Amino acid sequence: MSNVMEVKFSAKSENESLARVIVASFAAKLDPTLDELADIKTAVSEAVTNSIIHGYDEDESKFVYLRCEIKDNTIKVVVEDRGHGMEDVQMAMQPLYTSKPELERSGMGFTVMESFMDDVEVSSIKNDGTKIVMTKK
Repeated sequence: MSNVMEVKFSAKSENESLARVIVASFAAKLDPTLDELADIKTAVSEAVTNSIIHGYDEDESKFVYLRCEIKDNTIKVVVEDRGHGMEDVQMAMQPLYTSKPELERSGMGFTVMESFMDDVEVSSIKNDGTKIVMTKK
């Protein structure tokens, strides 16, 4: 079994919940447990929120790109922005690191994604954007 879905939406904080619902609906074909579904939704929330807040500084004229693929018993979720990007991905992925301490961000977004998904890959180019690829069986 293989299936693919792509969508783009405005970088508005309210669209984080839209992304959660879209991915949860798409993942339902795999018949996940409620816990597995909650894990996926939480990871998606973190990735989308990072794009909106850190990638775009909440510039609602920009877009977040969401792609999901189901292959066999695995879902792959890709969240991408074309925003600021990061100079040092490894540093950004450290627990408690935040580029926006003035917003009282916890700096745990990537840690949450890694905790709830089987695999998380982050690629970023300064001033070109960030791509987060998450998979879960």
